[in-house]
Amino acid sequence: MTKDYTASGYWTSILNASLCKFFILRALCEGPAHGYEIIRRVDTMTNGFCVPNEGTVYPVLREFEQCGCATCHQETVSGRVRKVYSVTRKGQEAYMAGRDIWQKGLCCVGQVIEDPEIPTGHLPDC
Repeated sequence: MTKDYTASGYWTSILNASLCKFFILRALCEGPAHGYEIIRRVDTMTNGFCVPNEGTVYPVLREFEQCGCATCHQETVSGRVRKVYSVTRKGQEAYMAGRDIWQKGLCCVGQVIEDPEIPTGHLPDC
């Protein structure tokens, strides 16, 4: 199947895929939460631009847990057991590192959009 690079949906999905881990980590920085709450937080913080589903959130949370960026404990609410995730110090540091890179990247994207005549390799430092 050929990709339609002229479709906004293509570019939205590329951007969402790139930002999803960052947004999930940011949502964890707001405080402990279960998967559905994290989905809701990401939806709210992005005004509906990025709404991850369970198939995205839980693998990312497991990855964060494995690398030491998050911890998980089980909690019973109304007879239902659910996993509650919390960010660790390493997770907070990872968020800050990601934030710094995304800020620089967004600055560069902004400059390219504002001045498409900038020759490759000649972007000023952001």
